[in-house]
Amino acid sequence: MEKPQVIFLDAVGTLFGVRGSVGEIYGEIAREFGVEAESAALERAFYQVFQASSPLTFPGVSVTEVPRREFEWWYEVSRLTFEKANALEQFSDFQAFFTRLYGHFATPKPWQVYPDILPALEKWKEQRIELGIISNFDSRIHAVLEGLELRKYFHSITISSSLGVAKPDPAIFHKALAKHQCEPSRAWHVGDSVKEDYEGAKAAGLHGILLERQPVLV
Repeated sequence: MEKPQVIFLDAVGTLFGVRGSVGEIYGEIAREFGVEAESAALERAFYQVFQASSPLTFPGVSVTEVPRREFEWWYEVSRLTFEKANALEQFSDFQAFFTRLYGHFATPKPWQVYPDILPALEKWKEQRIELGIISNFDSRIHAVLEGLELRKYFHSITISSSLGVAKPDPAIFHKALAKHQCEPSRAWHVGDSVKEDYEGAKAAGLHGILLERQPVLV
């Protein structure tokens, strides 16, 4: 296979993943606020709510407005998660809880870098291949990448919340390509989602590579 000019990677589920589970983290922080909820119930509820939610995009919104919209989007996901898990009524101040939770996920503590990532990034760096991230995540990704010591490897970061369009829409891939002045045929995109990463990349003219992750036990 011809050496690519650029390799793009998805972020969550590809570069790094949640340490333990979302349900465990939600439950742990909820207990700080005197709320008891089963981790398994929170985990199921979270993924049901997350999958039913609208994309994390805010088309037509000014750059300065995006952080507030991101916070509100995740607030609603979290609120519905606890509601579905029959634990919402336990909170005396859900806003305070969510502010703590939201900030926690901007740190490296709840995340873990997959063991195959650093060797791959170092190899591509040695080969002088440009690297970029294309992710349906929010602006906290910048702090997370810094905390996980991954930011230094990437020439570009393209996220749905600031761009106003999400994978698998070809537009987000084309915006990322433009940052590298790269033709689609000379770029790869690696990700763990069939629809968003593999099929999205192929539809945009990139070489899509599907990464099948196994759960990491900690």
